Amino acid sequence: MANRLAQEASPYLLQHADNPVDWWPWSAEALAEAQRTGKPILLSVGYAACHWCHVMAHESFEDEATAAVMNDRYVNIKVDREERPDIDQIYMAALHATGEQGGWPLTMFLTPDGEPFFGGTYFPKDARFGRPKFVNVLSAVADAFAAGQPIVTDNVTALRQRLATENEPGELPADTVDKAARQLLSIMDPVNGGTRGAPKFPNASLFEVLWRAFARTGDVAYRDAVALALGRIGMGGIWDHVGGGLARYSVDGQWHVPHFEKMLYDNAQILTLMAEVSAATGSELLATRCDEIVTWLTREMSVDGLFAASLDADSEGEEGRFYVWTLAELQDVLGAHAARFAAAYNVTEHGNWERTNVLHRLDRDGLAEPEEEAFLSACRAQLLDARERRPRPARDDKALADWNGLTIAALARAGAVLGREDWLDLAETTYANAKATFGEGGRLIHAVRGKVRLGQGFALDYAAMIKAALSLVAAGRPGDALADAILWTDTLSRHYGAPGGGYYWTADDADALIMRPSSPLDEAVPNANGLMVNNLATLWALTGAERFEQAARATLRVHARALAANVFGCASMVNGLDQLDRAATVTTADAALATAAMRSGHPTALTLPQPPEGHPANAAALPAGSAIICRRGVCSLPLTGADDLTSALWQPD
Repeated sequence: MANRLAQEASPYLLQHADNPVDWWPWSAEALAEAQRTGKPILLSVGYAACHWCHVMAHESFEDEATAAVMNDRYVNIKVDREERPDIDQIYMAALHATGEQGGWPLTMFLTPDGEPFFGGTYFPKDARFGRPKFVNVLSAVADAFAAGQPIVTDNVTALRQRLATENEPGELPADTVDKAARQLLSIMDPVNGGTRGAPKFPNASLFEVLWRAFARTGDVAYRDAVALALGRIGMGGIWDHVGGGLARYSVDGQWHVPHFEKMLYDNAQILTLMAEVSAATGSELLATRCDEIVTWLTREMSVDGLFAASLDADSEGEEGRFYVWTLAELQDVLGAHAARFAAAYNVTEHGNWERTNVLHRLDRDGLAEPEEEAFLSACRAQLLDARERRPRPARDDKALADWNGLTIAALARAGAVLGREDWLDLAETTYANAKATFGEGGRLIHAVRGKVRLGQGFALDYAAMIKAALSLVAAGRPGDALADAILWTDTLSRHYGAPGGGYYWTADDADALIMRPSSPLDEAVPNANGLMVNNLATLWALTGAERFEQAARATLRVHARALAANVFGCASMVNGLDQLDRAATVTTADAALATAAMRSGHPTALTLPQPPEGHPANAAALPAGSAIICRRGVCSLPLTGADDLTSALWQPD
């Protein structure tokens, strides 16, 4: 019989609706049941595309004997982290506070009041990987809780204190962004790109710190580090060479074998960066990869005028089965052309991964000659057609406000810098749909699936939708977007603002949890605080309103110590600080010069048809057919040529 999750909208929760586990969704009723029975809570957090979540589900949650122990001794609550990132944030922070490395599935043990006292991630059905048997963990934890052992109460107290620790405000030194860039450059892999070692993640916020450092200093080491990482990603197995887009990460240190799930947010963030680097360097490879991302988005991720959250890693019970190829399969599809294609994509009879092949071109630095690329493109089209007949990985078709906001922003930015009006049209249309879908009386909700609206918005929903609005303004498609951005910024401040500056994850009128999470740390997506510093910097440049600068500075001050202690985790805040201090506004009424500024790929450039009141360009007479660049309160002489404007933008500070 189906359990309570059968009534939920989340595809992840529905995956567990037929488990013999007596699951509850997170709710006041579930907490009341724990308090009524006096049982501890077993909280399991995951998401639809999570491979190890599926493994634990198949091993344990579908097992009658394991489920019997869970049902007898716990109130079991299942949470979709994409639907409730606030819950995930609180209990992942608790796991980190115990000294454990985080990840999903997140498995936490709570008191009936929701206080965490023990946890982990994946627990196997039978002891392996140095991890204990799950049933043994269940029994030991339940016994300790029932006996009132001091370790339980001590852990509750210690974790409560750790979670309640407040940020101490501080001031950031003037060299913060330069120091951060040097520190991050030192951990980059000089051969394979990205951070050293394995696994390798396409960490766009980190790469952006380096890209902005190149724009600021002119030091080509930063540019080369970013170009190397993006090039290796674009040629590696992490890239879906048949269907476009990239997987969540590479399990090895060479970008060869991906963890095959495909997330909307990864592709959005990489699209933005690849477009900027392609525009600035002339990389045909990166421009091609941008086109492949957008093609994949429209072909596989469109849902009701928005974009779906993710594609699963597994199909037919195997991770990656949908994406890999044997040589025999290539021969069946490509016939006489198979050998030539196989040589280009490193396909062998014995396989380059687990007796099959992950397509990659890591033996090349860039695209081949046009005739060869045309041949390979025709072959890939045949393979895509054949692949479409395979059983597909599951799609999590809920639409999230934050991830759609990031995607709209990416489409607008990429369309502007690469001169793709069709991408700008798509960004504009999707923004209108997102505004209509997620908007509710001047506020935002977090998610929709079909006709089901899934909850009040979080701070990141506002930050990402503000970024989407401002990206349309910057791309020359303003509509009402600037007014929307200001409205949402004010709403965010009113309902999510934290004392002294920055933002809580949840609104002041949201359902109460054991705490209101507030963190400056990025995850796979930028943190709302870091993203808002960038947004506020842009709003200040566009409007001249000093309240936006003041709010950005306050956010930086309240999280200054966290940034200093963890540059890697606060990369989006470093990028926001760079935008705040070094935004380059290009004032021009000339369409060709405005286009040149956008297509420069410069990460801080903003084009203003008319400068706001108080802007330094207001004091200058702007001759027809010219542009003025202003940085840090200092303006250039009028520039009249597109090449001169681009060169001036890329001059180091």
